[in-house]
Amino acid sequence: MLGDEEQRSLLAGYDAVLVGGASLDPALRTRAEAAGVRVVATYGSSETAGGCVYDGRPLDGVRLRTDADGRLLVGGPTLFDGYDGDPALTAETLDDGWFRTSDLAEIDADGRLRVLGRVDDVVNTGGVKVPAAAVARRLREHPAVGAAEVLGVPDAEWGQRVVAVVVGDLALDAARDWVAEAHPRAWAPREVVHVDALPLLASGKTDRQRLLGLVGA
Repeated sequence: MLGDEEQRSLLAGYDAVLVGGASLDPALRTRAEAAGVRVVATYGSSETAGGCVYDGRPLDGVRLRTDADGRLLVGGPTLFDGYDGDPALTAETLDDGWFRTSDLAEIDADGRLRVLGRVDDVVNTGGVKVPAAAVARRLREHPAVGAAEVLGVPDAEWGQRVVAVVVGDLALDAARDWVAEAHPRAWAPREVVHVDALPLLASGKTDRQRLLGLVGA
């Protein structure tokens, strides 16, 4: 829509455009704001009655914390009561008034939420748990990168190694330094695979199975 002048004008006429369901690509946000479109990233789920965090800030009454593993827990008046007909799942998901999400997150000193990725999208390399989505998001912020994804590939020494698939001219050392500026250096990729374009599914999402084939996994 940003590529169409009429559509851009329509979007710019709104007070804000809410984006949720997945992390907001920083490059897309920059393009939108340059076109005069105010974008607000939302976080929430059906269990929280939809969006309960806006641009990292929780709504009044919504509480956020992380457990020892970095999993995000959400509390407050917007929470659901449980899954109808599934008391076992309810007991597993709700813990003393806290909803155990499937997301890894950080909460800064000001209480601002930063979602790192899904609990099941973690690369375990040498005992270090690396949220792949957070590393990919950081790589996409580099001016030489058009698109990027991060995978865990089996490795005899490390168990898994972090591999970045990148569209753009970004060398391994530069990629490692760039990631280490924002995250622990142990999260930095040990390999960079360059491609002309990321393989996509019909839905427009990245085809991770084809990506694994590209990196020889």
